[in-house]
Amino acid sequence: MAPGPADTSSRWRDLRRRAISAAVLAPIALTCVWLGGLAFTLLMGAALILMVAEWARLCRQARAPWMLVCGTLWLVLATATLLWLRGDPKAGRANLLFLLLLIWASDIGAYAVGRLVGGPRLAPLISPGKTWSGAAGGVAAAIAVGWGAAWSLPMAGPLGMSTGGTLGGPMGTGGATRVAAVALALCVIGQLGDLTESWAKRRFGVKDSGALIPGHGGLLDRLDALIAAAPFAALLAFCLGRGVLFWQ
Repeated sequence: MAPGPADTSSRWRDLRRRAISAAVLAPIALTCVWLGGLAFTLLMGAALILMVAEWARLCRQARAPWMLVCGTLWLVLATATLLWLRGDPKAGRANLLFLLLLIWASDIGAYAVGRLVGGPRLAPLISPGKTWSGAAGGVAAAIAVGWGAAWSLPMAGPLGMSTGGTLGGPMGTGGATRVAAVALALCVIGQLGDLTESWAKRRFGVKDSGALIPGHGGLLDRLDALIAAAPFAALLAFCLGRGVLFWQ
């Protein structure tokens, strides 16, 4: 049976608040990433404090000290890897922007396709609202945005000037395939991070990690995929070496 007007409206009841929150927060995040240095360090420091506070509150309510320790260590690791990624003077800005755009695209694609298409649940015992169609939509959006980002994100030269390093430049034949593979891997890891946080919230008996961001819940709800994917992106960048775009 096709959904009625009320059903369709209820699917999108949080869209306006989510869009307003994103319109406010995304420019702040992108500006700090672009500037790097002190601006990005302060942003990451504030985010870490807020995320640890949210996690500590949840674990304290559930009396789960081992989860408090493990979660806090992971949050510190994720924050450190984001700082390390951005700290690369040549490829750091492009690498971090690539990661952010992928995660945001995955979130938006999963939200939009999941609400439009619906269908079988991805993990009904963990997060009843997530669907296989949403997961596929997130992957497709991440790969598409990954290709676009790889074409347009240059590396920075010694004086902050743009240099080569995009898909149409030194990547050569097979570059699109490598971009798609990296985007797929980071997107899937991000979605697993989202599911992991959903599992933790179900264990704690709460819907959101907090109420800091209208339409999204807490900061952990907004950054769960990013903090899952960040260490793996940093590992990839470390294996390739400093000054290298990690999707190459």
